[in-house]
Amino acid sequence: MAQGTVQVTHGGASRWRRRSGEYPTLTAALAAAGDGDVLSIAPGTYRENLVLRHAVTLRGPEGSVGSVRIAPVDGVALTVCASAVVQDLHLEGQDRAAPALLVEDGAPELTDLRVSTRSAAGIEVRGGARPVVRRCTVENPAGVGIAVLDGGGGVFEECEVVASGQTGVSVRGGGHPRLERCRIHHATGAGIAVTGEGSGLEALGCEVYEIKGTGVQIAARAAARLTDCAVHRTTSDGVTLDTDAVLALAGCDIHDIPENAVDLRSRSVLTLSRTTVRRFGRNGLSVWDPGTRVNAESCEIHDSTGDYPAVWISDGATASLDSCRIHDVPDALFVLDRGSAATVVDSDLTQVARTAVSVSDGATATLADCRIREAATGAWFRDHGSGGGLTDCTVDTVQTGVIVTKGADPVVERCVVGSAVEAGFYVSAGGRGSFTDCRVTGSIGFGFHVIDGCRTALTGCRTERCARGGYEFAEDGPVALECTSDELPQRPGVLGTAGVGGGAVAAVPGEVRAPVRDSDRVPGPARESAPEVSGPWAAAGMGAAAGVTGTAGAAGSADVTGPAGPVGPAGAAGVGGERAQAGLGRGSAEVLGQLDALVGLDSVKREVRALTDMIEVGRRRQQAGLKAASVRRHLVFTGSPGTGKTTVARLYGEILASLGVLDRGHLVEVSRVDLVGEHIGSTAIRTQEAFERARGGVLFIDEAYALAPEDSGRDFGREAIDTLVKLMEDHRDAVVVIVAGYTAEMERFLTVNPGVASRFSRTITFRDYGPEELLRIVEQQAEEHEYRLGGGTPEALLEYFTELPKGPAFGNGRTARQTFESMVERHAGRVAQLSEPSTDELTLLFPEDLPERSGLAGLSAPC
Repeated sequence: MAQGTVQVTHGGASRWRRRSGEYPTLTAALAAAGDGDVLSIAPGTYRENLVLRHAVTLRGPEGSVGSVRIAPVDGVALTVCASAVVQDLHLEGQDRAAPALLVEDGAPELTDLRVSTRSAAGIEVRGGARPVVRRCTVENPAGVGIAVLDGGGGVFEECEVVASGQTGVSVRGGGHPRLERCRIHHATGAGIAVTGEGSGLEALGCEVYEIKGTGVQIAARAAARLTDCAVHRTTSDGVTLDTDAVLALAGCDIHDIPENAVDLRSRSVLTLSRTTVRRFGRNGLSVWDPGTRVNAESCEIHDSTGDYPAVWISDGATASLDSCRIHDVPDALFVLDRGSAATVVDSDLTQVARTAVSVSDGATATLADCRIREAATGAWFRDHGSGGGLTDCTVDTVQTGVIVTKGADPVVERCVVGSAVEAGFYVSAGGRGSFTDCRVTGSIGFGFHVIDGCRTALTGCRTERCARGGYEFAEDGPVALECTSDELPQRPGVLGTAGVGGGAVAAVPGEVRAPVRDSDRVPGPARESAPEVSGPWAAAGMGAAAGVTGTAGAAGSADVTGPAGPVGPAGAAGVGGERAQAGLGRGSAEVLGQLDALVGLDSVKREVRALTDMIEVGRRRQQAGLKAASVRRHLVFTGSPGTGKTTVARLYGEILASLGVLDRGHLVEVSRVDLVGEHIGSTAIRTQEAFERARGGVLFIDEAYALAPEDSGRDFGREAIDTLVKLMEDHRDAVVVIVAGYTAEMERFLTVNPGVASRFSRTITFRDYGPEELLRIVEQQAEEHEYRLGGGTPEALLEYFTELPKGPAFGNGRTARQTFESMVERHAGRVAQLSEPSTDELTLLFPEDLPERSGLAGLSAPC
């Protein structure tokens, strides 16, 4: 398109001059124009760098965006330094170091512009500029879509940022724009990023989607508010806050996120109201670090697509949820670590596959006026120092209502548990807790089940229609005051052993007796209502099913299938014990391709492929009516930590699922702490529960040799091994078991039980990574996180890994990842001092970013 002419219509103070003029170039027309003049541009391509220094109107033919192209060879296409009006133009730039449209001053109005460029930024606003930008489209596959920095501001209405090679909208250096009804999509890096003290952003009715990276990032003391916005279809987290960031989300919808929907750390503060979080792959809400806090009101979190808790509070962070709903998730709320706290008021936690509320490692969770329904476990206070409690809550249709273990001491008041499969309240392993005016109704198991001599206090509690008994106290310890039960007497002639201090209960017509100590056996009068419960043994074991003779009050109870499948009181997923990874729906070729893409492990890949080929050929022989050779699928993985054993085990499960050998192919990873109990009989129960969780997939036992210590004494680890061997024989086609650990220790492990070695016929050894392979891991990490290794860095890394101590605690792949993370941290400390870092400065890692040589030993320690 040839260059056209420019018609200038003079107005305002310039009327004493000629009324109009026609100029061959825009530069000439601008030189003649003054405030109030209108420059009408004929269709054409103008290879000029324009600067607007007066309040003029610069416009192309109305409604014909694209007929006027401002496309200089280099530099800024259009610079605006005044309160001008610009409309109906197509701006193009080719300078990777400059924006296509730069607004430096004034309050210009920019309307119906199309910025199609390969510049550093499509539109850049800086300084005192306050533009009003309406219905503009920015396409910049080489850089940032819109950048607002150095105190710039302005309003962007109904604008679209599409296909930006970096951040869609970037705000830093004290910038503070307002976005209204804008769309940011197909960006690489982040949809919106607000960084730095004094920087802020307000967005109303905007949409951020199809982002190769994070949807919205707020960091380094920046602040933002999003109202009625949507963030969806990212490749990383939906929304992140870091380092004293502040964000308010009101009426927003965050969905279809493969990682964390919202993640905040380092003293950041998030306020949510009327916001929905749905279809997320990891945590819906992930909160970390002391001083970090969340306040959520009238929000909904639901439909997790992964296998992680919906809300995760850890490392001293705090959260408050008021009138919220969490449903259709694996776990609802996990609170971990001393100093972490969650307060939940008037909220609903429903359709939870495992645990609705889990409190561990010294954290606290306080629930009031909440409703928990259809979960494996309502609330689980796991260990010493873990506290808080429940007040005026209802827990219904669960395996177990409330579990208290390992020294946890919650306060539970005026709560009702209904339709529990295992128990309404279950206390074991040194748990404590106080229960006041609580009620259990319609339990298939027990009402209150307290074992292991736990010092639990019950006051004014009541049980109704509990099939196995209202109160089951296996040993001295609990104190029950003014507690009652409506249990009916057992059928005449049936003898049930209560399991309380050896006291037996003989039921006869017209008489109900509460179990007591043998030395204090006193019959009570006949009555329809339940006897009062007083003391640690009263009313235990009453209400056994009619016609059943057996022992009540064993340390565990039989698995019963409820709303979440077979789960016992001690069987819900633990915080560190089980990490189930779903890998469904992929073909074997794709998974084998992922295996081949792993760094090193050549001998491991050959072994897995050989095993896979055997299984596949056997399957085809069976389909052809031929006999198939028996292939033992259980494996032993030996080698140092960090050599990829868990990763290969996960891929192996996916391969077997794709071949139809396993139903699901998921991975359940456990260690000694997840299998071995503290008391006689509990180890077999824990081991069987872990095996059941792995049904249809892979049970991966890390550091399996710890189950058979050299000086075992009365250790219960042998019981776990014996139980496991029997389960592998009885259910040989249901679960694949992989045991892993150091080479020498695993050789000893295979000799502890005659059946162990026969179950594991194939051992795969994972060799240590060499310096070149560790370098490749760092290169992969850099590429994944959009960094590059500068000149001399690969050679410095090779030397670094060569000199790194290779002791028994050497972390291998973990060491490579830790090295990369340390380099990124040192790089950040270096680049943060630059006022205007270039793209290369933001991405290149140099030898000086390597950890100090004094840190070699620390980096070789295991994670």
